Amino acid sequence: MSSEEQNWTKTELQIYILLLCANADSNETEEEINLIKSKTDKATFEKMYKEFSGDTEEESLEKIQDNLAVHEYSHKELTELRREMFEVFFSDKKFSMMENTLDKILDNILY
Repeated sequence: MSSEEQNWTKTELQIYILLLCANADSNETEEEINLIKSKTDKATFEKMYKEFSGDTEEESLEKIQDNLAVHEYSHKELTELRREMFEVFFSDKKFSMMENTLDKILDNILY
């Protein structure tokens, strides 16, 4: 990870988290990517996809944690984010063990 601090908008953070969810089982499906794309504009998606593609899982989790600390999230916003995460997890009609593990890790980071 670069040494410079990078603060994302809430939308950028949301897209990054959803990309991590899509990649939890090491297999981003077209359905998952299209679902994520539907939640933002093309430029934001491409920016965050490029960022995500260059990161390890450890770096991703660290970036998520750092950026969550910058924003004040209401309970309603966190509930909506969790709902979107599950949309991505279940877009392929399966919830793998790796997706379940990532869900638990993100749950600890979010709350």
